[in-house]
Formats: sequence, C-alpha cells, structure tokens
Amino acid sequence: MSVYKSSSDTKRFIYYAPEDGHSQQQKEGDEMGTEQKKIPNHVLDRLLSAIGREVLKEKTPTLEELEQTLEDVLDNSKHNQSHEYWKKQEQNKTDFKKSKEVRSFGIPIITQLIQGGYLVDSIDSRKWLSTKGFVSIGGKMLNDIMKALKTGDLGLHQTTNLGMGSLIMDTTKKYEYGDDIRLINVPVSLLNTIQRIARSDSRRDHLGIKVPLDISIEDLEEYETTQDIRLSIVYCIDLSSTMRYSSMFGDMSRIEAAKRALWSLFLLNRKFFTTDSVYIIGFGALASKVAPQDIPYLKTFEPGSDFLHYTNYQAAFRLARKILQKDGAKTRRIVLVTDGHPSACFIDDKKEQNEILSQRPYSHFYMPDQETLNAVKMHHDMSLDTASGDLIYLCYRYKHVDQYIGEKTIMEAKKCHNIGIEIDTIMISEENSLLEYVNEMEKAVKGRSYYMNPEAFDRALLTDYLYKKKQIIKGHS
Repeated sequence: MSVYKSSSDTKRFIYYAPEDGHSQQQKEGDEMGTEQKKIPNHVLDRLLSAIGREVLKEKTPTLEELEQTLEDVLDNSKHNQSHEYWKKQEQNKTDFKKSKEVRSFGIPIITQLIQGGYLVDSIDSRKWLSTKGFVSIGGKMLNDIMKALKTGDLGLHQTTNLGMGSLIMDTTKKYEYGDDIRLINVPVSLLNTIQRIARSDSRRDHLGIKVPLDISIEDLEEYETTQDIRLSIVYCIDLSSTMRYSSMFGDMSRIEAAKRALWSLFLLNRKFFTTDSVYIIGFGALASKVAPQDIPYLKTFEPGSDFLHYTNYQAAFRLARKILQKDGAKTRRIVLVTDGHPSACFIDDKKEQNEILSQRPYSHFYMPDQETLNAVKMHHDMSLDTASGDLIYLCYRYKHVDQYIGEKTIMEAKKCHNIGIEIDTIMISEENSLLEYVNEMEKAVKGRSYYMNPEAFDRALLTDYLYKKKQIIKGHS
C-alpha cells in the first residue's frame, strides 16, 4: 500500500499495487468507502495524453470540464472518428471494452485520477495537476519528442559522479592502477580474460576454461568519462497577446507549442543533466520568474486596460541577468523565445522621458499600479519584476521596430554579453521583418538566431539544448 499526500496537505488518497493482496485491498477499500481499482495502462495513457492537451490550452478547463473531455476520450467520440479507430482492428474492441470498465467503477474518472495521484482537487481550480501528473504527462511528451529525433553523437546516460568525469561514455580503455573500480566494464573485462586463457590453452593441452577465472589486471577495461560542464540557462518566453494565435502550419498556438517544449525540456534536464540549472521567465511589458511546475499554466497578457501585452525584451534580459549572476555556473546562457518585435523598453529616469517627449510629443508611457500587479499575481500567479524598471516606453510599429526601443534593447543584450552570458533567439513566427531585427541583435552579441515552424518547436528546442551540451563538453574535455 502506498500513501499519496496532496501538496495542500488537506486530503489523503490511498491506492494499491496491482499484483497481490486483493482481499486486503477489498477490506481497506471498504474502509475508505470506495474500492480502489487500477485504470488499465493503455486507457491511462489515452487519458494522460488528453489531459496534456487540455492543460496547455490558453483557458485551462476546470475539473468538471475536464471530466467531460475524458468521457469523450473513452467514448471515442472526438479523437478517433476520423480514422474509425475502434472499427478497424479486433484488438480495439477489447480496448474499448476495457475503457468502459473505467466508468463501471462507479466513480467519476477525475476522482479515479485523483486517487491515483495524477490530479489534485485544490482550492485553485486552475491548477489541478499533481507532481506525479506533471512528471507523468511531461515524460510522455518528452518520449514522443525523443522518438522523433534522429540519434545524434551525444548519448543520454544516467550516471552518478564517478572518476575524473561525470558523464560515462560508451567507449572503454585499459584499466589503470588507482582508477575507480566502479568504472570497470565487467563484461568486456571477463571476455578479455576468457580470450587470453583460450589463446594460452591453444598453445598447451587445450584444458579449456575453468571457473573461477584467473583474472589479470591487464584484462580489465574501464569506461571512459568526460567532464560534464555545468550549464545555467534561462528561457525567456514571450507572453504578449499575439502568442495565443495559431500559426499557418497547424492548430497548436505559439504559446502552446512553447509550453509543451519547455515542459519536456525541464524533465529532460531533471532526468539526465541534474547539475545544470534551467530557469523560466515569462515576459510582456514586464517579466516574471516562473516555477517549472507552472509552465503548463502560462497565459498570454490580455490587451485592455493595462499595457502588459507589449513585448519588452529588455525586461527579460535584465531579470535573466540577475538570475544568472547569482548562479555559480561558468557557462551561462539566455534563450529568448518570441513571435514579435520589441515594442517596449524601460525609461530609467524622468530626464530620459522628457527627451523622448521633446522629439516625439505623442509618445506613450506606462507604469503599472499596485492593483494591476495584484491582479497579475492572482490570475497569472506571476510576481512581476518592477525592481528592474517600472516606467515603460511603448511604441508598436507594424512590421517595424521603433529605433529608440531597438537601440535600447541591443544595449541591454550587450550588457549580458559583456559579462559572459550568451544570448540566442528562437522566433516562432512567419514575419520576415522580425528575422531582420533579431539577426541584427544577435550579430551585436555574437549569438545565434533561429526561425522555425511552431509545430516543430519542441524538437528544435531539445535538439538545441543537447547540441549546446555536446559543444560545451567537447570544448572543455
């Protein structure tokens, strides 16, 4: 028996291992008022995939709305009609029968998923993913992305820190006296012993291989290692209002594509590169640090009474620089993910504001009030960084960057570059004019710019991260 405790510490749910102890499950299930039953794995996979799609949407559904969506998944009324999934194969009839069994448990699907530890019935109805659900769904996304990637030169190896390096490679070398014996490749070493004895026997009486083997130190081989250089990286995600739009390439919006990619990337980092630090920043006119488990809930800013939906690269750079300066890694990097030109920048003092007004009398400036900051905290769960600046110059020009904002933005990027922080930009947009400005900015900081289809963004982001790790390791080995 395992006990799951919700993060709010207000409820306890008990679920059971599927193998043995059925009578004990029955007894303890009766004590809980409902007998616990395990959702079949293939049905659970379909439900988790559907939950992953729903939680990434601009408007996160409530648990009640999610229940109806999951009922539709089991009924096959929405997701498989196009290719008549259940009708074409005999096995699918069995799957459908098992799906129906989920509802025969006598309790709602959501309740079963809560009892399984995948969801939480929290006070905040927008955040119903548990830690287990976050990891399980994100892991499925990561597996799908990795399957789509071609195998590269850099393998993914789960290891502990052994020997002189922290990444164990596939290649081996002769064992040297004094090296860590935990790195010995036992199968290869034993094979070397057997081959040596066989060669020796061939010159004598063919006595054959006898156990125990007489292992010589010359037979031993050990895995080679390479030093895993620690990388700290900040992903700055544009939350301006245009990020909610779908691209010409598919139905997935730009922000949904970005969230899916970041979710997968965070779990990749957590699983394989635990020494690295990955930070997330969401930004519009102002920026905020985002907790990794809040990635699925990121929302774009609404155009309306405030002006937070403008795009201020400078706000992202300043907050990212603060974060990286506190981090101890030598290799530091910022990756900006955006679909539009910078349309806002900070004004550092009244004198600068007056200079702009003298040249551009109709210029617009914005300073968020406390009510707006509180509203963002409540509805977006983001604490906007006003310490980096709070007076913002706004100027949106269609397919063109205001010269003043463009220059201030590049100056801020250079400040990062001058203290050893790399900056790369990924554009998920169809506007060629954006490419021109970003190329100019990246040229100033010797960075790289990417221009891509949002539908391929997840694979591109993971490939970029792995490629960067490969280059760093090669450069320092």
